[in-house]
Amino acid sequence: MVLESLADVKTHPNPLRLLSLNEPTLGEGEVLLRMTRCGVCHTELDEIEGRTPPPHLPVILGHQVVGTLESDGFASVREQTPALSKGRRVGVAWIASACGHCDYCKSGQENLCAEFKATGRDINGGYAEYMKIRADFVHPIPDSISDSEAAPLLCAGAVGYRALRVCNLHNGR
Repeated sequence: MVLESLADVKTHPNPLRLLSLNEPTLGEGEVLLRMTRCGVCHTELDEIEGRTPPPHLPVILGHQVVGTLESDGFASVREQTPALSKGRRVGVAWIASACGHCDYCKSGQENLCAEFKATGRDINGGYAEYMKIRADFVHPIPDSISDSEAAPLLCAGAVGYRALRVCNLHNGR
């Protein structure tokens, strides 16, 4: 589903268009995902209506992505996770990439990095059959969580978790 132009959904209720596109070509450090689920968030409405406009159009929206790896790659170096192999179920959240070496990145605030890129806004997102993403920004999904349960955790769940972490809340408080 491709967003080709900004639109007010009240007057243009179908702003996305179903297109057949080629499978993405991978660059250095990227992996290919085959989508199984992608959540829907108010952020997509903000993108469509221009409150958080994509820097270029057309673009494929969607930032609560769950899929299976169609290529081998390595998970986040920051988390010291093992190599991920083809067929592994992973998720992709709002942060598609950041520089990894600025003070913001080093402190876990990649969203403030000058080189920050958002999934489904700055790069094509999960409203597609296939998506390419930097390997160090995929997150393994545990087998105990279904694809449908995992997708919203990659946005709303992450926001809530980060808020608790940042406020330094401890048990009993």
